[in-house]
Amino acid sequence: MTRSRLLGAAVAAVALLASGCGSSGGIHATPAAVPAENAAVTIHGTRVRGDAVAPDFALRDQHGRTIQLSALRGRLVVLTFLYTHCVDVCPLIAMNVNAAVRSLGPRGSREVAMVAVSVDPDNDTHRAVVRFVAEHRLSSTFHYLTGPLDELRPIWQNYNLLIQPGSNGRVAHSAYILLLDRRGRPRIYYPPSVPEPTLARALRGMVS
Repeated sequence: MTRSRLLGAAVAAVALLASGCGSSGGIHATPAAVPAENAAVTIHGTRVRGDAVAPDFALRDQHGRTIQLSALRGRLVVLTFLYTHCVDVCPLIAMNVNAAVRSLGPRGSREVAMVAVSVDPDNDTHRAVVRFVAEHRLSSTFHYLTGPLDELRPIWQNYNLLIQPGSNGRVAHSAYILLLDRRGRPRIYYPPSVPEPTLARALRGMVS
């Protein structure tokens, strides 16, 4: 099984919650079975075993810096997918991730990278992203990555995202939080509703 297909199967195993982000509609992914040797479902998320490395990509963050996923190896990575005009799920994900990493103290900023990839390139302008980060009091080490559609689409495909633009600036999209280990391997998938203490406990266990 290829890296991208393995990753897609593991994501589907979480029974991806599609986020309408302010609407009652959404996209629903059909869960797929994951071989027992690759994943074991727990009450707090899906733990993924194996040596498959998450697909690489490089995009610019709100500071104008190019962030390449493979360059973050040696640190843990919390990866998710957001859009700035979301009024409920995306801000909740961002704030919970931010709080979980901050709860680790100085060690968190040194050893954990927070990466969010846009699912709305038309509206996630530099100004919108900077405002989103400021309004939700996200750390300066929170990397909100954006780019043109032709750069984002392959990333969405590699990470098994389902995205559907809606009305009034809303975007229905697959929503999850993915923890990568220091070698860039997916280790735990969480639904967007995972509470901050659960994320914090998982990160403390991974940095120790």
